[in-house]
Amino acid sequence: MFKGLLAFGAYCAALVASTSDGSVDVPNCPATASVAFTTAIPSGTPCPLTRIDLCYTSTTLNLVFTAYNETNFYYNPDHKTNDDIWAYEAMEAFIAKGSDDPQTYLEYEVGPNNVTFNAFIYNPSRVRREGAPMDQAFISDPLGDGFKAVTRLNKLAGTWTTESQIPLALFNGEDSTGSVWRMNFFRTITSASEFPEQKLCGWRNTGEANFHVTPAFGNIRFV
Repeated sequence: MFKGLLAFGAYCAALVASTSDGSVDVPNCPATASVAFTTAIPSGTPCPLTRIDLCYTSTTLNLVFTAYNETNFYYNPDHKTNDDIWAYEAMEAFIAKGSDDPQTYLEYEVGPNNVTFNAFIYNPSRVRREGAPMDQAFISDPLGDGFKAVTRLNKLAGTWTTESQIPLALFNGEDSTGSVWRMNFFRTITSASEFPEQKLCGWRNTGEANFHVTPAFGNIRFV
């Protein structure tokens, strides 16, 4: 019951910052804006609450991911940076600078074991259309490039949280007050008994079991 009240309170707080049309004004740190979601993609059926707190500095985009109502904490202990962590449990951010539906964007993911996936995605069809080009360029040294990720598990509370920093120079985006971005956020849920089947959860519904639908990305403004 206590865990449920905490999750409900976090969800209500997040709704204050995230408007129904997917537009979010993100402030300079240490102030934050938040987005939250509780629905599956594409069905719209219930998912455990996921919340992302966002802020920016002159050089970084800071994201705090929180997964609520977690029961599995399921990951592959053999995975290293840029392995297929998306096949297990992960929280994800797709990020592009500019207001257009992007054809190239950063895919950033983190698992409960603090392993990250970091790659620029080339998706010229904007929807991963069958037969269209689809490619990725890995960021091979994220720590050396200025990425940071610190993950904490609280199995008693049924949560895991990752504090992340992403360098804005990746997007030629330093000193970006007033800039517009496109983003979407996701969570994958599975367990040892369900793997490789997954529940796909997300902020802006893509309308199919496919996260790579960029017209669905929300509108983010650095204020």
